[in-house]
Amino acid sequence: MVPSSWRRIGADGTGSGSRLLGIEDTLAGIRDADLLAEVEAARGGFLFATIAETILHRQRARDAEAAARGAVAGRRQAMARDQRRRDAVREVIENEPTGPENLQHIHSVLALCGLPYRDPGDAREFFREYGKNSLSLLAGRLKNPATGEMEFQGLPYGPKARLVLLHLCTEAVRQRSPTIAVADSLSGFMKEMGFAVTGGERGTIRQFKEQLARLAACTLQIGLWDGAGSASTLNVPPFRQLDLWLPQGADGVVWQKSVQFHQDFYDNLIQHALPVDIRAARAFSGSARKLDLLFWVGYRLRALQRPLRLTWDNLHRQFGADNASIRSFRQAFKADLAHLQEVFPKLPIRLDDNGMLLQPADAGALLIPPRAGKPARKAVAA
Repeated sequence: MVPSSWRRIGADGTGSGSRLLGIEDTLAGIRDADLLAEVEAARGGFLFATIAETILHRQRARDAEAAARGAVAGRRQAMARDQRRRDAVREVIENEPTGPENLQHIHSVLALCGLPYRDPGDAREFFREYGKNSLSLLAGRLKNPATGEMEFQGLPYGPKARLVLLHLCTEAVRQRSPTIAVADSLSGFMKEMGFAVTGGERGTIRQFKEQLARLAACTLQIGLWDGAGSASTLNVPPFRQLDLWLPQGADGVVWQKSVQFHQDFYDNLIQHALPVDIRAARAFSGSARKLDLLFWVGYRLRALQRPLRLTWDNLHRQFGADNASIRSFRQAFKADLAHLQEVFPKLPIRLDDNGMLLQPADAGALLIPPRAGKPARKAVAA
């Protein structure tokens, strides 16, 4: 029979036999190679049992994190691709605060003035009303470096035109320069937004370059009305110059070397640049209307001092260019807003039979930095 005094001392010198059994259980729960290496390094040392328990706690924390990731992955498996992307973006934004590296910028005017959603074909003008104001977008021409002809470019449209504007405005703000070297930055931006960078007739490079050419050739007219007998019209040419060149062996693909904003537009952009979380823009990079909604809500939340009520007719004029009837627009808009709220669950927006009610909120609703200088007022009844 083993003397009782022997049973009180474990093989590692840490305590009683019952304590030794506890250590064996502890060690059995540690599986990760790096943690096992820490156990071996501490074996035989002072307070080995305590160190082992600490390492087991870290192992269990890792296991819990892995289980949580597995649960999220399992939940996302049942989602459609776009919903999976939105859910992943929401998780990232909630857990990683927005910093300068996550921010893009777009001009506040462009956040209010939406471009066409679909290809307008040969149309030379696009007109849209938003509240008491209106936008007229006029198509233009560019000199072709291969033929020397001034060629009609058509109106910019779709999500890629909006993303190009977002990229160019961002680079102008970052570089504090109205001239942007497009050839050095566009491909990287396309990758950042989740697009494969592909060449050829139907490749993404050609699609983005086409929208850039259309944007550079067009002019904007914005009509402002106070509703009481006073109105003004602003001519806003976004771009002053676009340099085009045709590389050797490019099979007719024209490259934009650089683009220069009009100085008036650039100066106004620096004063009124609207921050946009690039991670959210990436989540909606395939939808023109959702990008418009993201920009518009961001603009409104930064300036809103009291509840804003918009009727369905207001919303239809602002966002319903592709929907002839308000009924079909309402269904599409409800889905778009629901998708935006999947990424930003704190958005204080509610839809009802009368339209939309947008409540004042702090910057946390869209997780963008607040506008400096103006404290928010208390909300009052709409």
